[in-house]
Amino acid sequence: MIISRQLTGLALAGMFLGLSLSAHALSPAAQTGADIRRTTFGVPHIRAQDERGLGFGIGYAYAQDNLCLLANEIVTVNGERSRYFGPEQFTVEERENRVSDLFFTWLNTPQAVSEFWQAQSVEVRELVQGYAAGYNQYLAERRQQGLPQQCQGEWVRDIAAEDLVKLTRRLLVEGGVGQFAEALAGATPPQATARIDADDRAYQLASTRLQRFALDRGSNAVAVGSERSFNGRGMLLANPHFPWVGGMRFYQMHLTIPGKLDVMGAALPGLPMINIGFNQHLAWTHTVDSSKHFTLYRLQLDPKDPTRYLLDGKSLPMSKQTVTVQVKQADGQVVPVSRDIYSSQFGPIVQWPGKLDWDHQYAFSLRDANLDNDRVLKQWYAMNRAANLQELQDSVHKIQGIPWVNTLAVDDKGQTLYMNLSVVPNVSAEMLGQCSDPRAGLQMIVLDGSNSACAWDIDSQAAQKGIYASSQLPQLLRKDFVQHSNDSAWLANPAQPLTGFSPLISQDGQPLGLRARFALSRLATPGKAGTLAVKDLQQMVMDDQVYLAGQVMPDLLKFCAADLGADATALKPVCASLKGWDGRANLDSGIGLVHFQNIMQALQESPDVWRVAFDPKDAQHTPRGLAIEQAAVAKAVREAMLASAQMTAKMGLQPDMRWGDVQVVSSGGQQTPIHGGPGTLGIYNAIQSVPREDGRLEVVSGTSYLQVVTFDDKGPHAQGLLAFSLSSDPASKYSRDQTEAFSKKQWSVLPFTEQQIKADPQYQLQSVRESAEKVGKVATK
Repeated sequence: MIISRQLTGLALAGMFLGLSLSAHALSPAAQTGADIRRTTFGVPHIRAQDERGLGFGIGYAYAQDNLCLLANEIVTVNGERSRYFGPEQFTVEERENRVSDLFFTWLNTPQAVSEFWQAQSVEVRELVQGYAAGYNQYLAERRQQGLPQQCQGEWVRDIAAEDLVKLTRRLLVEGGVGQFAEALAGATPPQATARIDADDRAYQLASTRLQRFALDRGSNAVAVGSERSFNGRGMLLANPHFPWVGGMRFYQMHLTIPGKLDVMGAALPGLPMINIGFNQHLAWTHTVDSSKHFTLYRLQLDPKDPTRYLLDGKSLPMSKQTVTVQVKQADGQVVPVSRDIYSSQFGPIVQWPGKLDWDHQYAFSLRDANLDNDRVLKQWYAMNRAANLQELQDSVHKIQGIPWVNTLAVDDKGQTLYMNLSVVPNVSAEMLGQCSDPRAGLQMIVLDGSNSACAWDIDSQAAQKGIYASSQLPQLLRKDFVQHSNDSAWLANPAQPLTGFSPLISQDGQPLGLRARFALSRLATPGKAGTLAVKDLQQMVMDDQVYLAGQVMPDLLKFCAADLGADATALKPVCASLKGWDGRANLDSGIGLVHFQNIMQALQESPDVWRVAFDPKDAQHTPRGLAIEQAAVAKAVREAMLASAQMTAKMGLQPDMRWGDVQVVSSGGQQTPIHGGPGTLGIYNAIQSVPREDGRLEVVSGTSYLQVVTFDDKGPHAQGLLAFSLSSDPASKYSRDQTEAFSKKQWSVLPFTEQQIKADPQYQLQSVRESAEKVGKVATK
């Protein structure tokens, strides 16, 4: 038990003089503290009397489990990686340090951080400051024992409230300008003498990140209502697909302020509230949406000066912000390096060689709607405290703080709710017709920056200038079900299509992703009396069915049964593995899964391989079948199979190997086999893995926090898992335990009531109190 001595009023009075960001400091009459009760897998149930104490407990517990992770992320969002680690190393996200530093120094200016902080409520400030204090206290205690090997160095320091603001701002722009860090840091006027040389590898990695954003940060969700649930109450499956490492790695916890807050679920690093979870009367989750959260503007430049642009025929100067970062040299010296970041009134100039070029005629400016979103923390705290579904919906309507995700929710009365109520630029279909080049398509919106009429419209009902009001965004309240897997809002429930929205919000009539088609096939096949039970939702993930296999395997096997000609020797092993494969991504599934993935990845690049083309009137079942009777398709199948044979041979994979031998995750020198696979194959349990030098695949993202929540008269009943485990410290006993349970498909009961918590066989209590010498360091550096 950790209990600190009481603070004197005199000591506090002196300490308060140093608070730079705080408008409300800790009262001298009470000492900040919290009880951290851990249950099975080390899940912390944190209880305090107020927000300051709760934040303290969260920060302390999080540091116990992820001290080095947060310390590393703090260095990143402060733009200090080059200072400590050198400019040419890479971040966890494979971004060069110097690019990362320039981007975050530009993003997190003192003014931007201060304005965000001033917009927060007293409760949110107390949570954030408490979090910083709790982290700092554990850091001080751990220094006495010796810091973990992976975070020893001067870069590990006390944190401030402003550091957590910077983390939050990084989260906000993940769906926008955060994907253009290289393009922002490298943008220079034509013929400028000082520039960052275009690094082909850096831009290639950036392009891959952009394309994989919804895969690495995707999700599945199913909300079942009274008409379909086994007991007539709400049921929720939350299956977010997020990175297993770095600053987007979920943390599982339960937060309680008696009489005010009681919520359990998962949160991202640095956030003192639940992002996805449940409370006494409702449960909710998020899925990355398909809405646009930024637009590009093509600027027509002044022929006399490429740093001036024409707007309504008038020449305007770009603004110039000099960004300076500290860079460690080869000899160990640290020197300042400065870059000029240019912006138009629409946003920063971005330059992507071959795609978004800055020449003497045009440049491109990016406007990200979430740069002005200072409501996100207030939003999630309001959701945490919602007493019913109506309160949750009202909070999202009013605050509009959700950055780039959908929300699906259920309540104990059996209602389900789908909301695509994120921050979306107010650009109508009519404006698109007038201001964009139709040849550019809708994948990335490019508007005319020479016409002020192409600026985002302003709706007085919206919470922020230039975004759509919540009343104009898709939402659906039903009693059977709603579901989502990163498609548009169109078919959240096919019985009630959501149509007629701006293409920036939702596009109907487009092919559904395979995970959504899988989910709809399961939901359209009711069990006993048409009802769904907990196991039905769990099996959607844990069955590891490869939905695409059901659409094309008969044709692949038919191809294999035909005369294979001169390639027979090379193709027979591939065909044998496909025939022996069970059509799933289980640990014991055969190597046919690897071949199937390779083959379909090659074939999906061609839109003409399908026997039955996509039909908007039958989006749940089309496209399907491989037109192997067509010579061109048969040739493509043959080439894809031959390439797969070569690839698996190069990887060193043997015919008798199983999927669990191939796809693994490493921690502390040990490997755990992981089931699931690419969501692009229609595997609901979407897992992204990357090749290793030994031919294996290392998991980097995918199924992260799992929860299935139901309700009865006494409240919620939840089962769940954190697939990558609670702690990122390899030395922690909580670093692999849930990963092994996930590998074995063993869900855990999530204790929620006091009786359940104290009855847990792994129950342990730790009371933590804020040290006197740490109070004044919470909000200053």
